[in-house]
Amino acid sequence: MSTRESVKETIAPPERAYLVGVEWSSFPKGKYKSGAWPAAESLLELERLADTAGLDVVGQMIQKRERPHPATFVGSGKADEIAEMVRALEVDVVIFDDELTPRHQRELERIFGSQVKVLDRTGLILDIFAQHAHTSEGVLQVELAQYEYRLPRLTRTWTEAAYTRQAGGRAGGATGGVGLRGPGETKLETDRRVIRRRIAQLKRELEHVRAHRARHRAQRRRSGLPTVALVGYTNAGKSTLLNTLSGADVYIADQLFATLDPTTRRVELPGGTIVLVTDTVGFIQKLPTQLVAAFRATLEEVVEADLLLHVSDASHPRVLQQSRAVYQTLREIHAEDLPVINVLNKIDRLPDPEVAIRALDSLPDSVAISALTGQGIDDLKAHIEAVLESEMRPFQILIPFSRGDLVSLYHEHGLIEEEQHGANGTLIRGRLPQHLIPMFEGQIR
Repeated sequence: MSTRESVKETIAPPERAYLVGVEWSSFPKGKYKSGAWPAAESLLELERLADTAGLDVVGQMIQKRERPHPATFVGSGKADEIAEMVRALEVDVVIFDDELTPRHQRELERIFGSQVKVLDRTGLILDIFAQHAHTSEGVLQVELAQYEYRLPRLTRTWTEAAYTRQAGGRAGGATGGVGLRGPGETKLETDRRVIRRRIAQLKRELEHVRAHRARHRAQRRRSGLPTVALVGYTNAGKSTLLNTLSGADVYIADQLFATLDPTTRRVELPGGTIVLVTDTVGFIQKLPTQLVAAFRATLEEVVEADLLLHVSDASHPRVLQQSRAVYQTLREIHAEDLPVINVLNKIDRLPDPEVAIRALDSLPDSVAISALTGQGIDDLKAHIEAVLESEMRPFQILIPFSRGDLVSLYHEHGLIEEEQHGANGTLIRGRLPQHLIPMFEGQIR
């Protein structure tokens, strides 16, 4: 047997997935609220998520309901119908587009059979994050989110595999499958106690990460450089934009959640101002609360920024709904009051890019660009500089002669209207970026 034939035999085919969505007719409260995305379009996104996770989607079903069934989510009759499709299509995993309760998951696993895994959107996203987390910080964050998600869902059927694998990467390979990557499994009697201890340990480790990030942000503050954070729906083109702005080579791919770890690069604006631009994890509708909590240290890069660039995919048919999902997440992390520039990206994919440019008349602080071709990038840089200057505040201070570094800092980043040298120091009156004012007030005694 040739080496090539041997390799072909050892590579298992992708797991076969079946998707289930629900169109809620009159259940307006909580996480099942209708109106943002039609179920059919939400399933299209779920299919892309499944593809990103390495699954082969072989079928899907949409049901209309007023509210979730307390035991099976979709009702016993519909669950039996799905079970028939599972057997006919030889499905390995059934994925629901809404979050299932532990009871739902247990009951559906019983109906579909022990060989079929049941996942919800949250579990699928966590699995993708486990595949894409490469740094130690990313692995810690994903592992914490996975444990907190799985703890209430532990059942005896989960004790068949050893709970020994670590979160991150494709742990377990083809035999592990979706839903078993990351934290593994031990006996149910001791699992919960062990997992709770591990959760506590991960939270302590992430607090150290958070403190480390805070020190780095403080160092950047002392440099006097404004910070700009890229936010947006997953696959909107944030990493491509960072590369175009800075000349960096951040990894990019046409898939959801291609990059998780924040990356910061220096960017020079037209007037010579240097800013630090940070690419952050992409957002998505129904973003799992476990991820928002676990990625708190990373998302603080957004909260602490001086300016946000909200990057949208102008070519996407649901771009407005995607934008609403982004702003919802910004509210959840308390970043909704930061100044924002709306960046309509990928206009090169539009039949008439001028349509997007004309649409900007109705959007404040907006720029249409193509991060791929470079169209509009000069306008974006100029707009960033203008917004940062508009955020400057009147500030007058007497700086002692011993603090010539602060005089230089004011000259470099402020707008000086008057400067006088007296017996006690240098009196400067002008305008200073708001984020620098505490630095002056805190160091002058």
